[in-house]
Amino acid sequence: MTAVVRAAGAVLWRRAGERVELALVHRPRYDDWSLPKGKVDPGETIVDTASREILEETGFETVLGRYLARTEYEVAVRGGTGTAHKTVDYFSAEAVSGKFEANDEVDELRWLAAEEAERLLSNATDVRVLRAFCTLPTALTTVLLVRHAKAGKRDEWSGDDDLRPLSDAGQRQADALRKLLPHFGPDRVLSAPRLRCVRTVHAVAEDLGGEVRHEPLLSEEGYWPDPVLGIARLLAIAGDGGTPLVCSQGGVIPDLVSTLADRDGVTLAAARGGVVPSKKSSIWVLSFLPPSGSDGPKLVAADYFPSALPIPAPAH
Repeated sequence: MTAVVRAAGAVLWRRAGERVELALVHRPRYDDWSLPKGKVDPGETIVDTASREILEETGFETVLGRYLARTEYEVAVRGGTGTAHKTVDYFSAEAVSGKFEANDEVDELRWLAAEEAERLLSNATDVRVLRAFCTLPTALTTVLLVRHAKAGKRDEWSGDDDLRPLSDAGQRQADALRKLLPHFGPDRVLSAPRLRCVRTVHAVAEDLGGEVRHEPLLSEEGYWPDPVLGIARLLAIAGDGGTPLVCSQGGVIPDLVSTLADRDGVTLAAARGGVVPSKKSSIWVLSFLPPSGSDGPKLVAADYFPSALPIPAPAH
């Protein structure tokens, strides 16, 4: 079996007046200019890795946005015993604080316009990622749409279904979401009123110093009598800006996401055979253009993360 090495990184960007600048790093070990990236550590998701590697290589804290691309190539195995298949997953990442200092991996960082950055990059794979970043503007609103965590089997719960609590496995999923979602910078938390939905994201709201706001139109019983109202409600939430976190149910999320994608011409790469996935505790990262004139928010990207739990440690 071919060894697989997992890694993650980002196109790190910032605003400098009216201009958007991108960060490239120089790695003395390879004498190249590249996008910041690094290997997944045991117990990490690719989201964790992207944030950590950016901080370690550049010194900047970030807020992640949309998923950009995966690159794949062969690398030599340490010790000269063959090759491994390496995959690197890239995100858009806005620098929000920090300062670069030379370190063991990176001795120089440059902030450049996109055209300058493309000319300086050493590898064609990084150029492809940068071009994926440049297909959309940076001024996007991110909506984090999460399905509630596991709550046991409905037929094994004798009480009111609205009050069915998270199972032990569901609590572990909620704990993982609490660790992962802050990388995307949520600033408020909303949820379908059912207890299992609220409890899935309650700790994230606590960490923000706020409460979970109920959204009845995004519950199954509130959505299906008139889906148009539910979709309008999500668009209104997106139109308010910021980075809202919304927890809903498996009977709502696939229709909501597919309807918006069809309306706005977005291809759902995660869909298979027309089925939009929505596993328990999964995350859809929805990117919207802000309202303009009489037009409301427009969906421009939809990225699916089936779990907030760590991926296995990379094979060596």
